[in-house]
Amino acid sequence: DKVSPLPAIPGESILADEEHYEILRDWISDFRDAVGEKRGDIDKVVNTRIQHKDMYLWKTDKVVSMAASSGTTPNGNRVGPVYTPPEHRGHGYATANVAALSQKLLDEGRRFCFLYTDLANPTSNSIYQKIGYQPICDVDAYVFE
Repeated sequence: DKVSPLPAIPGESILADEEHYEILRDWISDFRDAVGEKRGDIDKVVNTRIQHKDMYLWKTDKVVSMAASSGTTPNGNRVGPVYTPPEHRGHGYATANVAALSQKLLDEGRRFCFLYTDLANPTSNSIYQKIGYQPICDVDAYVFE
């Protein structure tokens, strides 16, 4: 419900558009591979994200990270997926982008933002807590095929 102050990171959060189609296609595919999700219809996902205007990119001299919002509730909004390609990690880009997106959602009147994170990933958990996110509960997901 509040974004913590963070050190300044070079760049800015920008809304993804058609110009970013190919990079979004690659990054959403890479994200899904990394978290063990089926790729599904990536083109449909990218088109939907662009149409709904809910995907934000951190841009320095080039785009280096992505974060999306979805799952709007009467009081909040989910942040995710969040992805930074390996060659751009360790510079604070995802932290800055998630913080900027979270602040934007709060400024638009949401009472809170929420996200899911992998408890086995200490990096993302540390980043989200620096931004102001607090652990609430654990969730297990089961897939029956």
